[in-house]
Amino acid sequence: MTNYELLIAQVQGLLEEKNKIAALSNVTACINQNMDTINWVGFYFIDNDELILGPFQGKVACTHLKIGKGVCGTAVATKQTQLIPNVHTFAGHIACDSASESELVIPIFLNDQVIAVLDIDSPILERFTVQDASCFEAICKKISEAYSIHNWK
Repeated sequence: MTNYELLIAQVQGLLEEKNKIAALSNVTACINQNMDTINWVGFYFIDNDELILGPFQGKVACTHLKIGKGVCGTAVATKQTQLIPNVHTFAGHIACDSASESELVIPIFLNDQVIAVLDIDSPILERFTVQDASCFEAICKKISEAYSIHNWK
C-alpha cells in the first residue's frame, strides 16, 4: 500500500530543484519506486498544439500525441483527470505499451491552462482508485506551483 502523505512530501522535496527536467525526472523515479504494479510513469508537455514526451520511467514510449486523442489527449481536451479501469474499453486508446491494462492521467495547470499531463500505466485492470487520483492531483498541483516558483517554461 502506498503511503500517499510520504509520497507527496518526497515529491515536494524533489520540486525544490530549479531545473525542470532534473526535478521531473526524479519525480518519475520517486513515483515508480513507491507505486506497486505500474509499468510506466511520465510526463507529456504541450508544445505546438501536441503532447511531447518528457521525463519518464518505463519502456520506450510514444513521443508525439495529439490533443483530444487517447487518454492523455482527452485529459488535456477536457481539463480533467482520466481514471481508466480498462484501457481496451476507452475509444481511441493509444497503446504505447501493449502490457498496459489501466491508466491514470492528470492534467497539470498553469494560469488555468493545461501545460502538461502526468501519465501512469499499469499492467493490472482496475489498478487505480479515486484515492490514487486524489493523491496525484495533489502532486500535480505541487508541480504547477513549482512551475510558478522556478519560472519553468
